[in-house]
Amino acid sequence: MTEKARWEYKIFESKDADFSGLSKRAKRTKLQAYLCGLGDEGWEIVNIDFNDLNIGLSFIGVAKRPSPPEENS
Repeated sequence: MTEKARWEYKIFESKDADFSGLSKRAKRTKLQAYLCGLGDEGWEIVNIDFNDLNIGLSFIGVAKRPSPPEENS
């Protein structure tokens, strides 16, 4: 029987990343670097919602990655 995939989830948002004091265009570059960092940690973006504010980007999203295998005791 095939084992069912198990996932862990993470909610991430703009307040988790340091984008202070940057222009809107620079923030997009920093956002891309932030999201690539999540990918480097094994996270896959499932959903992300953006709010393009006068002061820059605001976002919230959900990511998933496979759960570590459970150890048999």
